[in-house]
Amino acid sequence: MKMEQSFQVNAPIDQVWAVLNDLERVAPCLPGAAITEHDEEGNYTGTFQVKLGPTTANYRGTIRIESADEATHVATLKARGTDKRGQGGASATIVNTLVEDGGGTRVDAVTDFSITGRLARFGRPGMIEDVSNRLLRDFATCLQGRLGEAPAAPQPTTTAGEPAASPTSPTPAPPPAAPVKGFSLMASVLWERVRRLLGRGRS
Repeated sequence: MKMEQSFQVNAPIDQVWAVLNDLERVAPCLPGAAITEHDEEGNYTGTFQVKLGPTTANYRGTIRIESADEATHVATLKARGTDKRGQGGASATIVNTLVEDGGGTRVDAVTDFSITGRLARFGRPGMIEDVSNRLLRDFATCLQGRLGEAPAAPQPTTTAGEPAASPTSPTPAPPPAAPVKGFSLMASVLWERVRRLLGRGRS
């Protein structure tokens, strides 16, 4: 299945480019996702959780940036994951293209993916697309917040040029995102569909 989506970020293109390509920084913006480790070859290992009623589906997989052209601001990512219980999985190729738009940046994302197992039972392609659009809106909101975070303060040094001991505790890592609550998310998406239909009926 292939989807084409876009979202707007109120930040300069170079700033958005840098954050989007920092997978450890943006992973918590996707509900249920977390980066657990990475290697020197640029492969990131992570987890993804989807809560379906009383049970939680746990996926483990890898994602890597296949290519990143800073001149054209086009990056290609490849991801693959499997259910920890062996009940399906997913793979995806994501091409992000960043375009300057006024004082901000538009991100055009083209995703080509396949799903098997429990995730595939979320519904027909139209429902999957609506859920994906909802998650993308949440991701864009979170990304906007991260772009507004102040950069880390420079580390103090001694007169010999060596790092000085900090009197304060280290900054904690971002907390992992809560699992995607499948049923409540689908109910929310269905409600949005009803509202759109009602709006059309009144026009």
